[in-house]
Amino acid sequence: MSTMPVLYLSHGAPPLIDDATWVGQLTSWASDLPRPRAILVVSAHWKAAPLTLSATADHTPLVYDFWGFPDRFYNVTYDAPGAPDVAEALLALMPHDHRPVQSDRGLDHGAYVPLTVMYPDAGIPVLQMSLPTLDPEQLIGLGTRLRPLRESGVLIIGSGFTTHGLPFLTDPSPDATPPGWSVEFDAWAGEAFGRGDVESLLDFRHAAPGMPYAHPTIEHFAPLFVALGASSDPEQVPKQVIDGFWTGLAKRSIELR
Repeated sequence: MSTMPVLYLSHGAPPLIDDATWVGQLTSWASDLPRPRAILVVSAHWKAAPLTLSATADHTPLVYDFWGFPDRFYNVTYDAPGAPDVAEALLALMPHDHRPVQSDRGLDHGAYVPLTVMYPDAGIPVLQMSLPTLDPEQLIGLGTRLRPLRESGVLIIGSGFTTHGLPFLTDPSPDATPPGWSVEFDAWAGEAFGRGDVESLLDFRHAAPGMPYAHPTIEHFAPLFVALGASSDPEQVPKQVIDGFWTGLAKRSIELR
């Protein structure tokens, strides 16, 4: 079985499904990947300590963790199989004093929105994992422990957004001109990825232009560090698969080996 890559993707709010460009980019990306045996998602929308797992059983519900959208976004379904075997394998990789716990929480939109585009048949087992901390170095360490899952065909996805300064957006239209702080942070991130500059990425709160506007809270950049840790080498130069902006936010997304 092929060792799966690791992804950090900008998942977007539910209306991003209406963006034909993003849907096309994500569909094409998924078609270029080996088909995974299972998927493990760590989403910006679930912070819980200790480390918590959900979607271990079939027919896991969705969490419509957003407000103010048209009714159709609350009628989306994604009836993927559970992944109890992946949960057991993940448990075995954790130290005894940091054993994950299990939850009946459903898949949030950071998990299911991109998966409805990438694997619309919902035929691949999905497991979601919480962010137990927002500390970048600790998250890289957590990702390192997850590496062996890739060898058994598990696709690990860190789902966030390269910029997420929602309070500072003034134009909600999908093709809005991105504000300067979003452009500056995105360009910096693209250059850091292009150098494999993990040291700068770890220090993004101080090193990156556009802060703190690009990330007034940092949970949407945090999944990147799990992905870096789960890759074969955090200092590799990743493939930058998606770029551009939506409602002024940077969609930059990467693939690591």
